[in-house]
Amino acid sequence: MTSTIEMPLWALLLLLAFAAVTFASHFLFPSVRWFFRRRLERAVARLNTKLTRPIEPFKLARRNDLIQRLVYDPDVTQAIVAYAARNKVREDVAFEKARRYAREIVPSFSAFAYFSFGTRVANWLATMLYEVKTGPQNAAIIESIDKDATMIFIMNHRSNMDYVLVTTLAAQSSALSYAVGEWARVWPLSRLIKAMGAYFIRRRARGGLYRTVLARYVQMATTGGVTQAIFPEGGLTVDGIVKPAKLGLLSYLVEGWKPGGRDVVFVPIAINYDRVLEDRVLIAAAARGDRRFHARASVIVRSSIRMMWQRLRGRFVRFGTASVVFAEPIRLSDYGDAPRLGDLGRDLMVRIQAAMPVLYVPMVARLLVRSGRPLDNAALVAQVAQILHSVEGTTPRPEDIAIEVARACTDLAKRHAIFQVDGGWQMAPDGAPLLTYYANSIAHFLPGADAAAAKEISAPAGS
Repeated sequence: MTSTIEMPLWALLLLLAFAAVTFASHFLFPSVRWFFRRRLERAVARLNTKLTRPIEPFKLARRNDLIQRLVYDPDVTQAIVAYAARNKVREDVAFEKARRYAREIVPSFSAFAYFSFGTRVANWLATMLYEVKTGPQNAAIIESIDKDATMIFIMNHRSNMDYVLVTTLAAQSSALSYAVGEWARVWPLSRLIKAMGAYFIRRRARGGLYRTVLARYVQMATTGGVTQAIFPEGGLTVDGIVKPAKLGLLSYLVEGWKPGGRDVVFVPIAINYDRVLEDRVLIAAAARGDRRFHARASVIVRSSIRMMWQRLRGRFVRFGTASVVFAEPIRLSDYGDAPRLGDLGRDLMVRIQAAMPVLYVPMVARLLVRSGRPLDNAALVAQVAQILHSVEGTTPRPEDIAIEVARACTDLAKRHAIFQVDGGWQMAPDGAPLLTYYANSIAHFLPGADAAAAKEISAPAGS
């Protein structure tokens, strides 16, 4: 026991390194993690006193625990067995595939990342780019929802700024969990999005195993009371028209709901813009008839740098108004013990259409597209007043309308969609696609061919 052992210096250093790693992993790291977790729990407890809807324990659970709970769920286990039999592979191989799906879907929510970083950046970005307007009943609608119910925001999808706007508006209420498409599965964006509580979905995945894993996660989160945000159109609108709901995620919510259990309350949200940042990309996709958005990273970077430089010099002009309006909520329990999915999807999209903000750029765009001839400022102001009266039942002062119409015309002229002539404003030769895109956002309010194009919302929705 007391004899001397000789060893090379490199071996001694290696031994000490292994000992240090073992000590850290078994004693130091757990203690450090416990210390920081205790601090986090106290911080979350203080935060919950300020939120309308406190963060649910499910959202704060450790990610590895949620993954284990998901892959050992009875429905997922049955799907694993079925996948192995169908594809003639061992069940342990199918199990590992399910685990990969679970690791891809389950977020790693960080209250610090969400409230100390994410919501602040979202608020800064939204107010820098737009004059943000909200519906007069937004706060009252959230306050009216039962605190024990699971709240699901259902939104039309016009821009990737939708995420930013709704995150900003919901920051005083609760932490949102978004369903995010495959576009965001790039490092380091994917890590940030997961830390913000979002979960990734493969919109084109048709495999039964993947769908079962995704469905069970959504159902577990809903049962756990997690506030979620869903874009039921399945992607950005390329023509400006609100599309019928795709029923995939909605079907998971309905199938996982049990009568008499925690109620699910859907809050329809209508979002509209005077300018959508990626409108040219979307219009080009619509012209090609596909959904391939060819947005080059170099163009995005150059545009961002130019905006920051203009802001530093005090010359940056915001992109008009971005408006978010909450519609009357829909309780899943109101549909009885066996809710009809098609009726739910249709009712949600109808309420989104009815709440759609009527902004000045879409109104001016609609009038110039329909007229086919120059309209002077007086005619534009008069017709905009008629639209506002027919849709909203109120008419602002003519001088206020004139100021907003002039701003809208100037913005569209800068984008070469219209130009000024002696008789007023006229659509540019190549301006029809851009003007039609914005006009379509309010077409369902107005009589004529535009409204007929927008009524497709009443058609049966696909899954």
